[in-house]
Amino acid sequence: MERIVTVNGREYKWPLKPLAVICIDGSEPEYIEKAVQAGLMPFTAQLLNTGIDLRVDCVIPSFTNPNNVSIVTGCPPSIHGICGNFFYDLQSESEVMMNDPKYMHVPTIFSAFEKEGAKILVVTAKDKLRKLLGHGLTFGSGGSICVSAEKADVANLEENGCEDLLNLTGLPLPNVYSADLSEFVFASGLALFENAKPDLIYLSTTDYIQHKFAPGTEGANRFYHMMDGYWSLLSANGADLVLTADHGMSGKHDSKGNPDVIYLQDSLDTWLGAGVARVILPITDPYVAHHGALGSFATIYIPDELEIMSTISKLKDLNGIVEVLGKKEACERFDLPGDRIGDIVIISEGSKVFGINPDHHDFSGLDVPLRSHGGLSEQVVPLISSKTFKAEPTKGIKLRNFDAFHLGLNLT
Repeated sequence: MERIVTVNGREYKWPLKPLAVICIDGSEPEYIEKAVQAGLMPFTAQLLNTGIDLRVDCVIPSFTNPNNVSIVTGCPPSIHGICGNFFYDLQSESEVMMNDPKYMHVPTIFSAFEKEGAKILVVTAKDKLRKLLGHGLTFGSGGSICVSAEKADVANLEENGCEDLLNLTGLPLPNVYSADLSEFVFASGLALFENAKPDLIYLSTTDYIQHKFAPGTEGANRFYHMMDGYWSLLSANGADLVLTADHGMSGKHDSKGNPDVIYLQDSLDTWLGAGVARVILPITDPYVAHHGALGSFATIYIPDELEIMSTISKLKDLNGIVEVLGKKEACERFDLPGDRIGDIVIISEGSKVFGINPDHHDFSGLDVPLRSHGGLSEQVVPLISSKTFKAEPTKGIKLRNFDAFHLGLNLT
């Protein structure tokens, strides 16, 4: 009898072979396309010819936390509750990072499979995601594994299910602002896969390279060539692969290479009075050097309900805006949790980003013209499988990036 695991209202078949889902942070589809065209991803080129190569939508806002959590729960933010890297907690009346599992409303696919006896392996680049991805897992000798490359030097059996990763990989601890951080994800993921024999694997990289380099450039192609080699090794060791991304990436600068910023707080202070409205930039996380906490999605809190509609009208008149929505409309359109966003959601056009005011942001870490994400212009991402569909896909069914495990376990 076929084994089925049910979680968050969806059924998943038990893997016949280990399934590795890989989330390539910030991977605009063009990155893989151009590296393949340049002959630098031979394994991926073969995979695209024999497997599945789709373009799908990520969740909005197109940021790291909401999309990674969507992928590992198989559902949108309206269900799992994580709608940004950063939000305004109404209960505590404070702006906080959304890195704590207490903000998750539902379990992960991993925890559901572990309860049925599966072995889970999760490696993420940055430690900010580790507790979210590992929510509900059991660690210790013989248990599941969830570890970050950033904190690989302090990984231990009790908290991570593994230890001694630097010796296991033969690599030094990587700098968090480097391509090495993502390579460590793959090196440790491959080594742990060979040792632990997991059933489900999830490897999540950092978008440091995508923030620095456009598709087809030498820096980008070198990075994708590195990943291609590890994907080939994972496949050779018996894993089925599903590749996707949490979001895309776009240039967000003017013709002179300066960040093209719409400072929302300045406008709101002029219209409503200083400090009356609160702007939240959900891209904000502990690692802002490469993007200056500038993204194309923002949410705004306004205490006086009577001011909301007039403010929406004024925001729509600003240059570079593509969407301004009230809370109800935004929640319905983008599947967002109403208790975690403001009274207004605003999205900029592809080349622009939102800021608070000029004094709030530090551009000193931007040594190249700004590339960032968050908006509709970064919504399309790849969804690639090493296997083909079992049957012709049902017409009218639109897959998303958070269908990665559904694709790997049910459809192929």
